[in-house]
Amino acid sequence: MTTLLITGGAGFIGANFVLQAVAQGHRVVNLDKLTYAGNLDTLASLGGNERHVFVQGDIGDRDLIARLLAEHRVDVVVNFAAESHVDRSIDGPAAFIETNVVGTLGLLESTRDYWRSLDEPAQKAFRFLHVSTDEVYGSLGADGQFKETTPYAPNSPYSASKAASDHLVRAFHHTYGLPVLTTNCSNNYGPYQFPEKLIPLIIQKALAGEPLPVYGDGLNVRDWLYVGDHCTAIQRVLEAGRVGETYNVGGNAEQQNLTVVKTICALLDQRRPLADGRKRESLITFVKDRPGHDRRYAIDSSKLQNELGWRPSQTFETGIAHTVDWYLDNKAWIDRVLDGSYRMERLGV
Repeated sequence: MTTLLITGGAGFIGANFVLQAVAQGHRVVNLDKLTYAGNLDTLASLGGNERHVFVQGDIGDRDLIARLLAEHRVDVVVNFAAESHVDRSIDGPAAFIETNVVGTLGLLESTRDYWRSLDEPAQKAFRFLHVSTDEVYGSLGADGQFKETTPYAPNSPYSASKAASDHLVRAFHHTYGLPVLTTNCSNNYGPYQFPEKLIPLIIQKALAGEPLPVYGDGLNVRDWLYVGDHCTAIQRVLEAGRVGETYNVGGNAEQQNLTVVKTICALLDQRRPLADGRKRESLITFVKDRPGHDRRYAIDSSKLQNELGWRPSQTFETGIAHTVDWYLDNKAWIDRVLDGSYRMERLGV
């Protein structure tokens, strides 16, 4: 049994990873600040489970991090904690610098000091895995894919803050010897995603028969990664990844945003037809594009596949069907999320 400190473990990807790790027998210390995107309802099934300890707190709180690491004798740190919504970064970039850069620095410093206190075998076995994004690489044209060697060219305050945190993680390995790993993933989707993101937003609006907002011409391309596949990729990198290396994680599932929206419409028309008989595709409404909207992302995950033997288990077609069904079956979770401050309004104009 490994003891993991997972930061941001009440958020979308982090909570899915926590659920998977606990199910596999690991012990998890789960630190989350519980901002708008953190949701303890996602972790309700772990209530009373002695392998899961939840702590509300900030990754920048050095004293708290130091106490948790020492008290629980942590073997692995997985850093999901981040402000991650691009539109919010346009409205208020300062919070992204505070959490993603300053917070990550505090986490790294506390972890470095704890790691130095371990005996030699524990130091060799210890890992710090930093979860990042393909957005740090910027925007692609019609061809090509992001590789681990692609130069960074972030275009939003969010991606700039993540790029800075990636560089800090690299620096702590090369300067202090901290055994780090970094993963850069493509767009995640699946259960428990906060409804600001495209797929859950469109599902909720389409169910309500509301206009379905699509930025610009809708032809922006993303590589879609099912969250469960992302979690298994992180586990594989922890098991066998080479210390100091970066691994790109993609779903091999490039789709135009407009295609994603149309696919959701068709799935919901099959499962929950509108009372007036309209096809939901007729609800698509093109709106002013997001400032600085990257045109295309595509991930080359061949390094992860060839070195570590990981493959995505879901195609986009199977993953999006599972996702739609999950949202249809979990209305109570969605309603509780929408009881908060977010009302599916547009941000980052």
